[in-house]
Amino acid sequence: MAAKPKLWYFHGRGRMESIRWLLAAAGVEFEEEFLETREQYEKLQKDGRLLFGQVPLVEIDGMELTQTRAILSYLAAKYNLHGKDPKETVRIDMYADGTLDLMLMVALAAFKPLEEKEESLALVVKKAKTRYFPVFEKILKDHGEDFLVGNKFSWADIQLLEAILMVEELDASVLCDFPLLKEFKTRISNIPTIKKFLQPGSQRKPPPDNHYVEVVRNVLQL
Repeated sequence: MAAKPKLWYFHGRGRMESIRWLLAAAGVEFEEEFLETREQYEKLQKDGRLLFGQVPLVEIDGMELTQTRAILSYLAAKYNLHGKDPKETVRIDMYADGTLDLMLMVALAAFKPLEEKEESLALVVKKAKTRYFPVFEKILKDHGEDFLVGNKFSWADIQLLEAILMVEELDASVLCDFPLLKEFKTRISNIPTIKKFLQPGSQRKPPPDNHYVEVVRNVLQL
């Protein structure tokens, strides 16, 4: 039996959370090694395991992978979540990159002073309502299908659901003007592997708190 993928990151969302989502949606069990000290991080660097000196680090298929989008792209292809041809793949990548941009804004806001953090998160909600969610509402309306690309479950669907739930933590009413996205959220949330990941006790991580921010700052010396 092949070894389970092993994820090296902090005990929180950050750049690793979308990787956790994709693995969970594919029904793949994984192990995690949480970075809690500067010494752990320096050892990974000294051992030459961090190609550009950065985490996430994922051990899978005899490889040690870094760079979030490369990891996500590999996993999507490996688990048949990346489209049937190059045209579907590039659309999936476009949609996923858009939602990653939105979620990265949320992740970075946690490290800002309180006033700036509140302004940044308010901007996330505004951009979700005016730039990102209207795009996906139109996509669903134009093709009238259950999924974003090729009428088949893909990495783009996983990524969009993650983004929706993240923004709803900031504004529970954010989907009030997007009925098709509301239906999409319900539909994707009920896929068995995702439903399991959304249950308490899963490896899904909560929003970043002060402890998480402090650990990341100490380990990375920010």
